[in-house]
Amino acid sequence: MTFLRSISTAVIGMLFSVPVIAAPDLANGKVIDQQKCYACHAKKSGFGNGDMIYTRSDGKVKSLANLKKMVALCNSELRLDLFPEDEADVTAFLNQQFYKFKP
Repeated sequence: MTFLRSISTAVIGMLFSVPVIAAPDLANGKVIDQQKCYACHAKKSGFGNGDMIYTRSDGKVKSLANLKKMVALCNSELRLDLFPEDEADVTAFLNQQFYKFKP
């Protein structure tokens, strides 16, 4: 009985030590987009409007998985110093605001 109790305690302990993944913070994603993405995209689009890069007809982003990859690529290539949670927030904000991909 002591052995089973020890195993039960260990299993319960593992369940409570599993990290909880928080829902994306859209407000944080918007702030990051405005502070770290918009100006670069405005320059790149050539129209002075950073949002146009998300809505152009020849856009490269065709899925939520692709959007996640693009946000991660910008973060690493441009050394934006975003944490994984920030990348998730930006991805969620851009998806909600522009792309509307289903999870």
